[in-house]
Amino acid sequence: MYVFTDLMDAEFNGTLITLGGFVEMDKYRYLYFVILLTLYILILCTNCTIICLIWIHRNLHEPMYIFIAALSLNSLLFSTALYPKLFFDVLSQKQTISYPACLIQYYLYYSFGASDFLLLSAMSYDRYVSICKPLQYPTIMGRRTVIVLLTLAWFLPASEVVVPTVVNSQQQLCYFTTKGIFCNNTMFKLHCVKSTFLAFYGLFAMMSFGVVPVMFILFTYIKIFIITYHSCAEVRKKAAETCLPHLMVLFSFSCLSLFDIIIARLESDLPKFVGLIMTLQILVYNPLFNPIIYGVKMKEIWKHIKRLFCAYD
Repeated sequence: MYVFTDLMDAEFNGTLITLGGFVEMDKYRYLYFVILLTLYILILCTNCTIICLIWIHRNLHEPMYIFIAALSLNSLLFSTALYPKLFFDVLSQKQTISYPACLIQYYLYYSFGASDFLLLSAMSYDRYVSICKPLQYPTIMGRRTVIVLLTLAWFLPASEVVVPTVVNSQQQLCYFTTKGIFCNNTMFKLHCVKSTFLAFYGLFAMMSFGVVPVMFILFTYIKIFIITYHSCAEVRKKAAETCLPHLMVLFSFSCLSLFDIIIARLESDLPKFVGLIMTLQILVYNPLFNPIIYGVKMKEIWKHIKRLFCAYD
């Protein structure tokens, strides 16, 4: 009965997907809007500050800082792909999205999300070469290497996520309400028949853009810690200053990505409020706290931030 009603509604509305993840929208509509708008402005300001400081100051034109700027740019793209639609949704009577637009949102969400893991991997490789092979660092981490790593970090996810996006577009829909506030893997629950190909391809994508980068990062940092353990206190201090922010970002992003997999792949039936809070953390934590973590913990960036604010005193 419910499936038939959903099918009739979809035909009448031109295949609209209802985003059912909001809690008490009528009661908290304007509160949602103020919170989301404030968060988006903070994300824009913090990430643009990091990017501009690295762009302006020549002493920050090093691979480590270039990768941090790329991570901030990726956060801006990720947030801009999701937040404007959320603003529209919370101010609308019905939270819906057309299926083609849902596919685009799905594509951008996972493309930029996977790029974060690859950018973090590039950063860990840079730290590994800098600390473990300092004499070879200028040769290994030259301009060409940085460009190749940045290109791969954005091109590979963008290419790989095309496949499930196209396959999703060919699937017949029997359900038209998701438990999320934007389009992610919960789209799979809308299909009339579960696709074995999408299930296996999702595991492959998770391994290639999640598990493998995390294992690579952990490997490089184990090597770094082994070498710095046998080095002087100054080397250990320098390694901690540059590696600790990276590990903090990796840990938080991995946990939130795991949540995204759990709710979609394992079909966890979480309370609606818990699902909303966790989803908001995905939208907020990395895009907002990454630039804050790097801005405070990276001594050279923090020095320029203090100078910037002192100039306005």
